[in-house]
Amino acid sequence: MRLDPEQDSSRVDLWMRVRAGFSLPDLDNDLVRKWEQYYAQRPDYVQRMTARGSRYLFHIVEEINRRDMPTDLALLPFIESAFNPEAISAARAAGMWQFMPGTGRDFELKQNLFRDDRRDVLASTRAALDYLQRLHGMFNDWHLALAAYNWGQGNVQKALMRAARGDQDADYQSLRMPDETRNYVPKLQAIKNIIARPADFGLVLPPLDNHPYFITVAIERDIDVAVAARLSGLSLEQFEQLNPQLNKPVILAAATPQVLLPYDNANRFLATLARHKGPLASWTAWVAPRTLKPADAARQVGMTEGELREVNRIPMRMLVKVGSTLLVPRSAQHVKDVAEHVADNATITLAPEALPPRRLVVKVGKRGESVASLARRHGMTAVLLAATNKVPVSAHFRAGQLVTVLLPPTRKVGPVRSKAPVAAGKLRHSRPAARTRTKRH
Repeated sequence: MRLDPEQDSSRVDLWMRVRAGFSLPDLDNDLVRKWEQYYAQRPDYVQRMTARGSRYLFHIVEEINRRDMPTDLALLPFIESAFNPEAISAARAAGMWQFMPGTGRDFELKQNLFRDDRRDVLASTRAALDYLQRLHGMFNDWHLALAAYNWGQGNVQKALMRAARGDQDADYQSLRMPDETRNYVPKLQAIKNIIARPADFGLVLPPLDNHPYFITVAIERDIDVAVAARLSGLSLEQFEQLNPQLNKPVILAAATPQVLLPYDNANRFLATLARHKGPLASWTAWVAPRTLKPADAARQVGMTEGELREVNRIPMRMLVKVGSTLLVPRSAQHVKDVAEHVADNATITLAPEALPPRRLVVKVGKRGESVASLARRHGMTAVLLAATNKVPVSAHFRAGQLVTVLLPPTRKVGPVRSKAPVAAGKLRHSRPAARTRTKRH
């Protein structure tokens, strides 16, 4: 039997495979034209997006095909994050699929001191497709499902109810919604049109082979990120492009049992790991046994206070609360791999140090005054006032005598709990921020 040329090409050309699975209803309006023109006028941007997406697109298409979903959805990361798995928006949405913290937790994306699964290539793709399937089940309309992915399902439901009360059409183009959501599906349609017919827009797509870019490799011992990259023959940047979920410079095997590597690098990693001599990890996790000053914690783990503060992002005048997890160097006292319950639930909670009271010298009035009455006027106990001035509690101060009273400190600081993905104390470099967005899912 003779194969259709296009079907034959789809076996080796991933773009052909993506096009063959397009099945969302097409949108054709002025907003689509606007975004077609926007991307067509930025060929360098499109080239960067597609080159970056080439690492992840095969896996996404595989997952979409396995679920029998439209391959149009594989293009969503183009408009969510420009296929940057390390993107963080101003609204704290993170990763290639731009999950908000709460929605990420709803879809079992772990976010703690050591990792943020919203940035994990496999986990975030699984969660995004789960979410899109749920939304399509709610609205039975892919355009409304996409609007809900961007704006939140509750907002779309309210917009539908408003439309019903006003006897209006209840489709995507008719609903009242914010500009970002109004432009969301037109952006996707514009990208879809460009992928379908790049020459019509004066663009050239990079060739994409229809095979995996990466494979999974088991991690059985804690290992520094830099060591894993070196053993695999990748630069730190290349390693993090496939494993961007890591917040710290160490991979904890109990919570991150696998990493992604290109095929040849995976083989090299396994071979060099088998020959490796010496420790794999120079960092580990340490759980504070009680509430401590950073200086005391540093002494216990063999660091200077400055090093401990810098590595764990601890501001001045803050205490480390009991149960907090800190990143510390491995030593003879800390050689075991980190336990699963620590690796999976690591957080750091800080509280302000108790500030010393303000000392104020006052002059006793003309009639004199008892210790008890003067203490009441200044919000102190009689015992504390007497001890501060080295007099008996029953004493009286004479007229004109100078007395020291203690007042509350002027600065008030509330407890601080670290937000793991953002204040994770990453030692290598800060993560790039995505464009400002009003993400709600």
